[in-house]
Amino acid sequence: MTVEPRFARPARRTTSDRVRAALIDLVGTDAQIVSHDEKAWASITFAGTRHTLTVIFEGDDAVAAGEDFLAALPDHEFTIPRQLVADATVREVRHVVLPTPRMTVVCELLLLEES
Repeated sequence: MTVEPRFARPARRTTSDRVRAALIDLVGTDAQIVSHDEKAWASITFAGTRHTLTVIFEGDDAVAAGEDFLAALPDHEFTIPRQLVADATVREVRHVVLPTPRMTVVCELLLLEES
């Protein structure tokens, strides 16, 4: 008797996956997301999630791209299905000059579920 292998469906992309992808689209390939925390968030009228991400830019060109990211983030129009990015802020920026220029950015995005 021959048994046909079961093919797993491709994994569904989570909201966290989509947030990271949208952020990489904004920062480009000069950055690396090294941490991502997600917490449920709610008010009387809205529900959603708060995402805290740490992004590292290493090298002269990457740090320059990081500076552009800092300027663009607060006003950037994210496109994440079934989510509205209500707030995007920079919480912390750390610069290191030696031995290699490096900028670490901690940013937060507040996503609200669209109904």
